[in-house]
Amino acid sequence: MKRKNEANPRRSTKSPSLHASRFTDDVRENRIDHTFARLKAKGEKALIAYLMAGDPSLADTETLVLALERAGADLIELGVPFSDPIADGPVIQQAAERALRSGASLRKILQTVRALRARTQIPLVLMAYYNTIHALGEASFCREAQSAGVDGLIVPDMPPEESGPLRPGAAESGLRLIFLLAPTSTAERRATVIKQSGGFVYYVSLTGITGATLTDLGEVKQNVARIKKMGDLPVAVGFGVATPEDAARVSQIADGVIVGSAIVKKIAECRQDSRMPELVGDFVRSLKVAMAPPAPVSSS
Repeated sequence: MKRKNEANPRRSTKSPSLHASRFTDDVRENRIDHTFARLKAKGEKALIAYLMAGDPSLADTETLVLALERAGADLIELGVPFSDPIADGPVIQQAAERALRSGASLRKILQTVRALRARTQIPLVLMAYYNTIHALGEASFCREAQSAGVDGLIVPDMPPEESGPLRPGAAESGLRLIFLLAPTSTAERRATVIKQSGGFVYYVSLTGITGATLTDLGEVKQNVARIKKMGDLPVAVGFGVATPEDAARVSQIADGVIVGSAIVKKIAECRQDSRMPELVGDFVRSLKVAMAPPAPVSSS
């Protein structure tokens, strides 16, 4: 369990929330579900934007979450930096290294989530490797995450069969456990994941690591259709979505589009620029615009 300790983040300038007025006091259990339902009613698909928490700093993460919300992101996935990530490509690995050097830790990230909750109600999902949760204690982590305002959890190295220690605390706290499916998943595996997932199902579009290139959309379309026939949960597709064109194509297949490495790469390129939040926001806005449903054809 290789972990670093906290940094002292600077606070960012407050800005109004786009989501704050849409929820009541029971939002803890409903942010993810409400967002997918709201978008479905409008014929839209969810844009799920990934940030490595603490890259370049936790204060920047707070600023970026608000900037991405303004740019059109519907959910935010916050990566918890880990020294030995198995699912991540070089772009996110390097971001994790920068975040660890900046002093980011799981508890500090939860403090950042708590600060964000005073300013936004956008759904926040943590993506954390199991060792970081185990080090804090599963029950303790779930209580702290719920109290801070986390809505869901993705643990890429924890399959449903091994989620027993985490599941009771997550259920009690209202945290959605989001499991992954891959192109190689069997029908039995799909059924298990659909049964045990909450919030949405994360479909990994290709075998490999984050940052790889999305090529065979035909297979993605077939597998997403199979998953949707087996249950009612929304299906979001991640890995390989790097451009507005990618986002547009995937949004025609799935209920949500997850963009990670492309956003993290943009942050790395702009991190010395004072306009970094705006520049990253512009990129995210281009993704959301590309995902817009086609305008209805006039009958006149």
